[in-house]
Amino acid sequence: MSGTEIKQSTMFSYVSQEDRIAENHPMRKLKEMIDPLLEKMSPHFNAMYSDVGRSSIPPEYLLRASLVQVLYTIRSERLLMEQLDYNLLFRWFVGLSMDDAVWDHSVFSKNRDRLLEADIATKFLKNVLDLARSHQLLSDEHFTVDGTLIEAWAGQKSFVKKDTPRSNKSDDSGNPTVDFHGEKRTNDTHQSTTDPEARLYRKGKGKESKLSFMGHVVMDNRHGLVVSTCYTKATGKAERTTATQMMKKVKGKQTRRLTLGADKNYDTKEFVDDMRSLKITLHAAQNTKRRGGSAIDERTTRHPGYQISQWKRKIVEEIFGWIKTIGPMRKTKHKGVERGGWMFTFTNAVYNLIRIRNIIGATG
Repeated sequence: MSGTEIKQSTMFSYVSQEDRIAENHPMRKLKEMIDPLLEKMSPHFNAMYSDVGRSSIPPEYLLRASLVQVLYTIRSERLLMEQLDYNLLFRWFVGLSMDDAVWDHSVFSKNRDRLLEADIATKFLKNVLDLARSHQLLSDEHFTVDGTLIEAWAGQKSFVKKDTPRSNKSDDSGNPTVDFHGEKRTNDTHQSTTDPEARLYRKGKGKESKLSFMGHVVMDNRHGLVVSTCYTKATGKAERTTATQMMKKVKGKQTRRLTLGADKNYDTKEFVDDMRSLKITLHAAQNTKRRGGSAIDERTTRHPGYQISQWKRKIVEEIFGWIKTIGPMRKTKHKGVERGGWMFTFTNAVYNLIRIRNIIGATG
């Protein structure tokens, strides 16, 4: 016997929003972790706003909503607001009640400059690392460095000669026909009109060139947590130059010798010397095909720690895989190094939170 459809135009529920979220839902543990972190950042949030004027959307809401966007792979802030309007789980996590009105998607754009100026993403990552240290999840001795290409939000047709006025003649103003075949295009002579900071780059021989940025991370080898990030223009030397700068910050005033795992792109005499000057032993994979041979000799490779670093360094690919499949970093929707870098750092901080939650859960 077929049931009868009951159409209901209004709803009154006796079940609270809190009770609708399962006790073992993974977002509960995440909320327990993130709420104290955001409360700790309250002084930074207060400094971002004036003491007078109309009250704004609490930055805690914006960060929780951004975290939801990363975790659930929501492609735009407009769609995020749509989801937040009817998804009770998202409302509960962000801090909105069932009847609270959601804000307009443009709120993110208007508040992003404040978050950038206050460097909130970096402070958030630092607090996440403090949480990891409180659970003794970081070694502070053995690290891995690597970089990955982040495709820019710009097409090949936007990559034109510098200082060349755009022609108004076109068969299609939205998607014009552009014939650049046979034209030598380089970053020295050409620039994207969509994102001027993007650079044409390819991963290797036989690979297609794309307008890209480069994201860099330093990973702690104990549990594969990101301890430092950097977001730069895509250039051939960006990985090694940035790695040196990042390791100076990671080492700080430590006097103990550290180890740094890396792939064969870091196997150069110049980079080895830079690390030795910082009292860091480079455990890079040997590039025997390089002219002059590998800069990593038996003084390094004979030790068991070198083989351990070679095994551990591959875990960094899990980070890049997560931020590009679950997170929004396969193709950034933010133009420029500054805005893209903010999202890159924030996404890696979210990755750390997931790792910490899973590790704590596994160890009880």
